[in-house]
Amino acid sequence: MIAITVPSPEVSAHADRRAYPRVALALPAFLQANAGRHSVQLVDLSAGGAKLTCPVSLSAGTAVMLDCGTFRCGAVVRWQTGGYLGLCFESELDAREVSALAERSKALASLMKARE
Repeated sequence: MIAITVPSPEVSAHADRRAYPRVALALPAFLQANAGRHSVQLVDLSAGGAKLTCPVSLSAGTAVMLDCGTFRCGAVVRWQTGGYLGLCFESELDAREVSALAERSKALASLMKARE
């Protein structure tokens, strides 16, 4: 007998809309928006955008600048819910940029674990 797994509609709906694979991260960053600079945390990243925690409310369509050390990128807010914010980058990141941020996140996690 062959078991067939059917993904839930909620998972399928989001997965189908994503144009790029996402990479889980845990990196501190800053978000510049509406003449303010806010401390945020990158949660995941793709070539086309990012998900992050954000302490302030920003409307969809707001132009922002994401600053994470040597990485700086213009973006537009696409959604915000439950303390999370979704960004769409002005220009697509290349694989090296995504990989470098993922490696930085891993290195930071290792450093934090070593300090425990």
